[in-house]
Amino acid sequence: MAATTIPLAFKLVYTAFVLYVMAVWWRHYGWKNFLWFSDIAFIGAVPALWLENAALASILTVAVFLPELLWNVDYAGRLLLRRRITGLTEYMFEPQRPLILRALSLFHVPLPLVLVWMLAAYGYTPGVALPGAIVLAAIVLPWSRRVSDAEQNINWTYGLSDRRSTLPAAVYVSLLFAAFVLLVFVPTDLLLRWVGF
Repeated sequence: MAATTIPLAFKLVYTAFVLYVMAVWWRHYGWKNFLWFSDIAFIGAVPALWLENAALASILTVAVFLPELLWNVDYAGRLLLRRRITGLTEYMFEPQRPLILRALSLFHVPLPLVLVWMLAAYGYTPGVALPGAIVLAAIVLPWSRRVSDAEQNINWTYGLSDRRSTLPAAVYVSLLFAAFVLLVFVPTDLLLRWVGF
């Protein structure tokens, strides 16, 4: 049984915020931007919240929890220490990028907390979470490569950060997929099993 509940007011506010961000993103970036794993989790949290769906919440958390924590560490490092840690938040400090876009990207800050809150409320489903995240990546990574370009580099399917891979596309995306599974999904699944939601 769930140890906590998520209030209706939060669901309404979160949903309204997601819809607003989606409208702005669509206008400025186009639909392809929604393929970022972080955007998938941000948007996917809406049906997970309303359906109170533990499986969906679990899949989204496994897929993005560690990268979202890294995003927050990188952003805090830039703000507090004036140091570039990973480059994940480089775009947040580009003066040519409209302030509204940078401000709305701050959804990364509370997203890990929202995901954990859902797990606390609905539970963690280990039998679904890891396989679901793997299937998600198997679909999203090749799709990201197919519809984006090296400048957009959605989900780093053209290279890590600003370094472009010289490997053939199929080889690079396969290695990226393996890295997501082994370095992101499996450790997150183990962590969440250990925490015991």
